[in-house]
Amino acid sequence: MNILILGGGGREHALAWAVKQNPKTDRLIVAPGNAGIAGLAECADIDILNGAAVVTFCEENAIDFVIVGPEAPLAAGVADATRAAGLLTFGPSAAAARLEASKSFTKEICDACAAPTAGYARFTEAAPARAYIAAKGAPIVVKADGLAAGKGVIVAMTEQEALDAVDDMFGGEFGAAGAEVVIEEFMTGEEASFFILTDGVSALPIGTAQDHKRVGDGDTGPNTGGMGAYSPAPVLTDAIADQAMAEIVLPTIREMARRGTPYQGVLYAGLMIEDGRARLVEYNARFGDPECQVLMMRLGAQALDLLLACAEGRLSDLRANWADDHALTVVMAARGYPGV
Repeated sequence: MNILILGGGGREHALAWAVKQNPKTDRLIVAPGNAGIAGLAECADIDILNGAAVVTFCEENAIDFVIVGPEAPLAAGVADATRAAGLLTFGPSAAAARLEASKSFTKEICDACAAPTAGYARFTEAAPARAYIAAKGAPIVVKADGLAAGKGVIVAMTEQEALDAVDDMFGGEFGAAGAEVVIEEFMTGEEASFFILTDGVSALPIGTAQDHKRVGDGDTGPNTGGMGAYSPAPVLTDAIADQAMAEIVLPTIREMARRGTPYQGVLYAGLMIEDGRARLVEYNARFGDPECQVLMMRLGAQALDLLLACAEGRLSDLRANWADDHALTVVMAARGYPGV
């Protein structure tokens, strides 16, 4: 089959590497791709935020399966456009991708399905947000509501840090993503990532990982899109995974379906684990870059079979086959990242 992967980062390189190993793959194109990806797949220069352009490209190149990698085209409705054109597609609709595109929407879903998460409040103006911080004290977490490439979260250990974050966000540091701000309770524990494929009805866990968000050694400095990851995450035991599925993931999937916006794709649940239980930190509507790299190294060629089953609504027929192995990745970033 002819497969198109949208995106041009480490996540898409890892997806392409795994997909290429599967004998079902005849032609593999990645748009826009990158220099590394060009060594194993064709790269195409198309606007991946333009659904009509993607559909036209697929028609001209006889594409059988579209895999949407990054969050931006998902939020822009590219998966909606390809599905409407009759193309088999992996990735949630724009309405379902709000689980990542809006922190406040995720909190609304958690409230509706009683999923355990941090206490929170949301604000559209700086003054009441500042008053809330003064009342709650620090440590406290300040989040830009919209998409900010993994950088719109400030874990403030002092009130002044939190107040500065509010001023920066409402001052435009994260553009439209910071037009609304969510301020959360600071959760203690150990954070881990749980990856689940869902076709809107069935759900299949496909792995765990732990990434390192802060830019500096010893968990210091600002949050990033991830400086590296390893899989599996020992802290996310089978018992905790079962609890997270029962109390967080499955209730979310059911609530999204109840609202008429079923979620189809990978659901990346960031969890905070303490005393043998998990609470939701956030959802992502796609694989993270470093986490995808370690997961694909472990899944290999079967990744394509799993993604296809997800897109075709037959996840209940499949299981992920894991070797007793592990994987590790370290990210190289430009000097000054994430401030450049």
